[in-house]
Amino acid sequence: MTDNIGKLILRIMLGGLMLFHGVNKLQHGIGFIKGLVVAQGLPEFFSYGVYVGEIIAPILLILGWKSRIWAGIIAVNMLVVIYLTQLGSFMRLGSHGSWAIELQMFYLLSALAIAFMGSGKFAITRD
Repeated sequence: MTDNIGKLILRIMLGGLMLFHGVNKLQHGIGFIKGLVVAQGLPEFFSYGVYVGEIIAPILLILGWKSRIWAGIIAVNMLVVIYLTQLGSFMRLGSHGSWAIELQMFYLLSALAIAFMGSGKFAITRD
């Protein structure tokens, strides 16, 4: 029972925090991301995938519908974020002595944990 509560807390934490990033992008646009994507030689429409990874996936993750899939999408989203914005900071310390990409790794590893463990009992679908 307690492992199912832990999975629920993990889903709510990851989905809830990631959703704030998505809502921010809804309010302020994704021009910055479009620039990063185009600079890598990729088509601009790829930048709209951020809405899937930061709005749709978090909502469905919180609800617990196909959690492994949506957590996997969030993990891929975070890998792209790290590649586009943080690759040069991978082995650096941040301003307060912490790892420069600890937040991105927190999201990535949390998503991977859900992808491997599944949603648990308190979900629309158990996977």
